[in-house]
Amino acid sequence: MAVLEIATPTRTYPIVITHNAVPFDFAPLVSKQVLIVSNNTVAELYLSALQVQLQALDCQVAVCLLPDGEVYKTQESVNQIYDALLAQRFGRDCTLLALGGGVIGDMTGFAAASFMRGVRFIQLPTTLLAQVDSSVGGKTGINHALGKNMIGAFWQPTAVLTDVAVLHTLPKREFAAGMAEVIKYGCISDDGFLTWLDTHASQIINQDREILAELIYRACQYKARIVALDETEQGVRAYLNFGHTFAHAIEAYMGYGNWLHGEAVAAGMVLAARLSMQRGQLTLTAYNTLVALLQRFDLPTKPPVIAPEEFIRLMGYDKKTQAGKLRFVLLNGLGNAYLADDVSDTALHTLLTTE
Repeated sequence: MAVLEIATPTRTYPIVITHNAVPFDFAPLVSKQVLIVSNNTVAELYLSALQVQLQALDCQVAVCLLPDGEVYKTQESVNQIYDALLAQRFGRDCTLLALGGGVIGDMTGFAAASFMRGVRFIQLPTTLLAQVDSSVGGKTGINHALGKNMIGAFWQPTAVLTDVAVLHTLPKREFAAGMAEVIKYGCISDDGFLTWLDTHASQIINQDREILAELIYRACQYKARIVALDETEQGVRAYLNFGHTFAHAIEAYMGYGNWLHGEAVAAGMVLAARLSMQRGQLTLTAYNTLVALLQRFDLPTKPPVIAPEEFIRLMGYDKKTQAGKLRFVLLNGLGNAYLADDVSDTALHTLLTTE
């Protein structure tokens, strides 16, 4: 078991990583009223064991099961969480447990941030993407028809409890999607991590638990450092959105869930890398290194066919936009990200019409 502490101005909390399917110690973390939020797919696998653990602590345990998928990351789903809390007469001292992937974690966190103006919640991520990214850092929210994660709040969890053992039930496509966010950390923070990923690719794909535990620990370490410096994304935290400006446009165009978030991020990172190369800041060798690594984990390296004008219009809803001006996270070499606000529409048209 490994424990990584994340410290932000609003809260310090542990990220606990195990790979032996060891039950977590909930006693110091939960209150007497606990709502487990999950979906049917995950609940079928892990809900009963979790209920038994919590009931042994003499907790009042309620369950809210939401539909499975990005398309259900909506206000209507969050309203179901509120309904469950109010039906049980849960108070401000209750605890929400997010048992699932990024969609469940984001919605549960948003409900926790807004119910009675803020209650505690714990992340129990069951997908690789959630374990390395979305469960850490306190970003919560829901989608809007015009943009991904446009409605939400910064609300840090009480703890993130990660069990690598649960990943064996994850479909291969979902596992690969999580690797996109892992590769992102190497692109923006440490090119040596990209080398480590390439060296251990076979063990990662075969889900060697010790290697996965190290991968998750290192990924969370990169994110924790950035979040500690910039909790509410006023500066360097934007680097974590490398590839995401393009990715969110892809997801909105294709319809949420048709391209997994990680798949869209992979294609978005390639576009951002090409734009960096177009500006003379990334070598062809570095670009090819990124593309080859993404391909090794069966991730897409080309976006779907979208008219350039429509692509640019959809990117206009990006949260990094300031005063109507698009900003992109680009690379000045692998491992060295920066924020650019001087990318012209002409440069984008060139990027989106060439391969």
